[in-house]
Amino acid sequence: MSQIYDLVSALVRRIYERRIDAPAILDTTTDFPNATKFTAAWQAIRSEALAVHLGKVPRFHDIMPEQAEISANDGLDWRMFVLKAYDIAVSENLARMPVLARLLAECPEVKSAAISFLAPRKHIPSHRGPFRGIMRFHLGLAIPRQADGRPATVMRINHQEKRIADGECMLWDDTFPHEVTNHADQARVALLLDVWRPRMPPDMELLSRLIVRGVQVGMRRRGVSFTG
Repeated sequence: MSQIYDLVSALVRRIYERRIDAPAILDTTTDFPNATKFTAAWQAIRSEALAVHLGKVPRFHDIMPEQAEISANDGLDWRMFVLKAYDIAVSENLARMPVLARLLAECPEVKSAAISFLAPRKHIPSHRGPFRGIMRFHLGLAIPRQADGRPATVMRINHQEKRIADGECMLWDDTFPHEVTNHADQARVALLLDVWRPRMPPDMELLSRLIVRGVQVGMRRRGVSFTG
């Protein structure tokens, strides 16, 4: 399954790269203006996230077995509390985070939303997303710090080092190579959103809608569970 996923992902990436020329790091002001709603509420979102019982949150490769190479690579956990996946709402999880649920209801361009719990010392190896029709939004909720005060979680996106602290955000294109390392002895907690890319060419808009529909059908057929 992983080989088929990798082949399909590479094909999809090539199609989008030919039609959409985009930098790795994107501008929230022009590409995701509603980012301000999430950053303004980051402390309330953090309180909700930290109240989640981590033992019941599935690991990323429990949700997507084809991602075991980047999730189960070192025996350390990368857990995802999913509230919305490609427009499929996870009602039980939304009910546990009412502030975030309200914001998601106000922002239909957000197709997926999850709280990411990255275990201490966890490393997610370099990989690439397949789908340029969406953009990835990170909001720091509980980011450990190094002795020098800098955030201890390092993201390398297109070979550039990026760090965000509590309440800081970043919008980026995950079809570029990227990896993440939590250098701290505490877990890193962040909000991850998949946001619909604005101003796509009409053919890419149509293809993106077809891909989302295909993912929805696939999740329902597989009976994917987001509740652990």
